[in-house]
Amino acid sequence: MLNLVVLISGAGSNLRSLLEACRDAEYPARVVAIGADRDADGLELGEEYGISTFTVPFTSHPSREAWGDELLAQIQLWDADLVVLSGFMRLLPPRVVAALTPNLLNTHPAYLPEFPGAHGVRDALAAGVAETGASLIVVDTGVDDGPVIAQERVPVLPGDTQASLHERIKIVERRLLVQAVLDIANGHVDLKEHSHI
Repeated sequence: MLNLVVLISGAGSNLRSLLEACRDAEYPARVVAIGADRDADGLELGEEYGISTFTVPFTSHPSREAWGDELLAQIQLWDADLVVLSGFMRLLPPRVVAALTPNLLNTHPAYLPEFPGAHGVRDALAAGVAETGASLIVVDTGVDDGPVIAQERVPVLPGDTQASLHERIKIVERRLLVQAVLDIANGHVDLKEHSHI
């Protein structure tokens, strides 16, 4: 059984899909804690699913490194096998990444290496591409350039807005995340083979 800590910054829609998968007794993983860098709406899922939550506000620390050290300390309390960044909108300091990777995954709303960074959906629309995608990567010290675990193309439709395109990408992200955690738990994906660090 894999123990997961999931970090969020928003509503936690990908997290909800993972929590639903974990309700199945046959699914070989469970979320043991939900963390956030702000008072995120998705923390309410902790109460709904009976899972502990923690918040490490970025703004209450004197530096990114100090914030990262506190975040890492909170994560390590849970003895997690895997840490998932699911809509977590802060770059982790290098020493946090070094402590957790390769057991540190991130979902990203683009077909990496296309459109890295915080605005993958907007950037895809601005570029006028016919398709974008969703990716799941091992986090390294770069910006969305870690080894890809899984990815899938998503078409850009005529009249798409950021919101409509992002909703379709999220559906794929959720499926990729749930499947990847299953594959890791079952030994079909070895994260050590995907580590750059």
